[in-house]
Amino acid sequence: MRKGIPEKTVQRLLLYYRYLFFLLQQGAKNISSKSLADLLEIKDSQVRKDLSYFGQLGKRGSGYDVLALRDKIANILGIDKETNVCIVGMGNLGSALAAYKGFLALGFRIIAVFDNSKQKFGHKIKGYQCYDINQISKIIEENDIKIAILTVPAEAAQETAIKLEKAGIKAILNFTPVKLSLSKRTKISNVDLALELKTLSFFMGK
Repeated sequence: MRKGIPEKTVQRLLLYYRYLFFLLQQGAKNISSKSLADLLEIKDSQVRKDLSYFGQLGKRGSGYDVLALRDKIANILGIDKETNVCIVGMGNLGSALAAYKGFLALGFRIIAVFDNSKQKFGHKIKGYQCYDINQISKIIEENDIKIAILTVPAEAAQETAIKLEKAGIKAILNFTPVKLSLSKRTKISNVDLALELKTLSFFMGK
């Protein structure tokens, strides 16, 4: 992330990119900050503030050129450059993530998947070669993999995360319920699906 740019701004940029991508498919040419804000249910002043970090991107009176803005955001976020990713833990969740087609649209290419089951070694899962988890260091180095998606059982999470960091992984998307303890050089983002579902259930009054 560029120095001085808030993480929340980066997250909104990803949402802007997604909406602009769909707008282009619908044939849209221009969009105002208010229209873009309405799609995200935020203030149009927030849109202008987010985009102001990167210079003058729109024109007063005509808004933003959808194609130009999409390409600019793609360049800012590095979506126009592919980042190699691996998935560690090929159970139901890992397999489902491997089948997800949205990663490539945002510049993420799954290069390898790993598991500790001998029954899976050497076989393709959702089109990807499955490697022994003990080969992590070798495969990550050979393929310049920067990000790992962690979907192993909770009891194996910390040990596996340490292996990933030692292998050179720079960031981990953690789908386990374990709070990982690694050095500051490794960025960790936690996704707790069960917690999110329970939160939704609470607000439903269940």
